[in-house]
Amino acid sequence: MTNTHDTTRRLLQGHRLAPKKALGQNFLVHRHTAQAIVHAAGIGVDDVVVEVGVGLGALTQPLATVARQVYGYEVDSGIVRMHHERQDLPENVTLIHEDILATDFALLAERCGGKIVLVANLPYSITNPFLFKLIDNAPHVARAVVMVQKEVADRLTAGPRTKEYGVPTVLLACCATVRQLLLLKPGEFHPRPKIDSVVIAIDFFSSSSPQSQGMPQGEEMALLKTVVRATFNQRRKTIANSLVSGVMPQLSPALGAGAARQVVEGVLSSLSISPQARPESLTVEEFIALARHLGRLGDRSVVAG
Repeated sequence: MTNTHDTTRRLLQGHRLAPKKALGQNFLVHRHTAQAIVHAAGIGVDDVVVEVGVGLGALTQPLATVARQVYGYEVDSGIVRMHHERQDLPENVTLIHEDILATDFALLAERCGGKIVLVANLPYSITNPFLFKLIDNAPHVARAVVMVQKEVADRLTAGPRTKEYGVPTVLLACCATVRQLLLLKPGEFHPRPKIDSVVIAIDFFSSSSPQSQGMPQGEEMALLKTVVRATFNQRRKTIANSLVSGVMPQLSPALGAGAARQVVEGVLSSLSISPQARPESLTVEEFIALARHLGRLGDRSVVAG
């Protein structure tokens, strides 16, 4: 396993490889940091782990020493070729040349023999789509321990009435708890990014956990996604205006604008939410209640997931 900037650079050059900006590649270079991440992830001897972005194997090696099996996903064909040539991955690692964003998580969970445990030095370029894929596949995921930009970590753990509070904050809070574990400086990576990174743990609720009780499922969750995205995508608008223009045409397309506004203001009043409020002022619980009330109004089948 590589453990310095120079060693990493030489390994890449020796296989005619270079970090690809398009893939957001920043390789871990220090062994002790990789081990600290694996320790913080709480991986046990019976765990089957999915690693996203094998890279040069910095995390793969320590993961393989503690987990029963590691399925390593890597989209870069050059890196996959390098590992095949070097035969440098442990026997309990299965290298999979596939984009994790295109992977069927239901089938992956079946392959893992249960809910998925993910660990990743997440490429910055796929951070947002990966997080939303986790949200969409929450029933298939037990835990995800991933490195993200510090600003993303702050966003995911933010509270209402802050500028960081937004779509992923609310939607993740409906299916998981998020904790910040480790702060990583740019010098931990090659090439060095311009910003700090944070290792976060996303622990998804089980169906029997107290946290999952009362949380939206199925059609309710689909409508909640629509409401949250419509309001935060227009966060300068009042909550009433965002719902009238961004949700009601999908929920009750037969209603005119005036009637839609009356419905929205009636729902907001029943929940003691000011029509002039901005989305960042609403709690997760208020968003859930709002989606549930709106869901009683029209044909849910037209609501996009």
